[in-house]
Amino acid sequence: MAHFFPRHTVAWKAVQEPSAWRRLSLSVVAMAGITGVVLRLYRAFVLGSGAPESFGLAIASFSLGVVVLCGMATLHLGNYTVRHWWWRAPLFVLVEVAAEMLTSAALLALGAEYRGSAPATMRDWPGMALTALRWRFVVVGSFVLVLAGVVQLVRYLLLKREHRDSTAAAVRHSAEHDAI
Repeated sequence: MAHFFPRHTVAWKAVQEPSAWRRLSLSVVAMAGITGVVLRLYRAFVLGSGAPESFGLAIASFSLGVVVLCGMATLHLGNYTVRHWWWRAPLFVLVEVAAEMLTSAALLALGAEYRGSAPATMRDWPGMALTALRWRFVVVGSFVLVLAGVVQLVRYLLLKREHRDSTAAAVRHSAEHDAI
């Protein structure tokens, strides 16, 4: 069986140099920073073009932001084993919110930041930062828990299909790694 979900990160390292996109996805700062800037600019665009006219359009706009956030977190976390996610996911959120708030400060200086349908001021910035932090932790935390469950389930099913258990696979993989 190909090792789709290895127990050790070293199993993912290739002999040749990784592509630029792969190198970028390995960096929590780069991935979370890009995500924060993109999400804040997207939010400014949606709110700056007028509040969505229908409830369905508002839900679609919100959903697209959640998909981008979870997708970028997945692109980063997918490079590492599940046991490294406990610290990478919260770090991703902290860096993402920091990048988002720096972008928000720049938008405030340009007069292009909104709090709801009204223009935001610097007095609104701390509240917006706390709200963003709270929601990002809830969304990314929930998503990562579900994603880790799916990864573990798929791993279990793949091992079961090959009539092996995860303990035997771990012992064999460890022995192969020690032989190298």
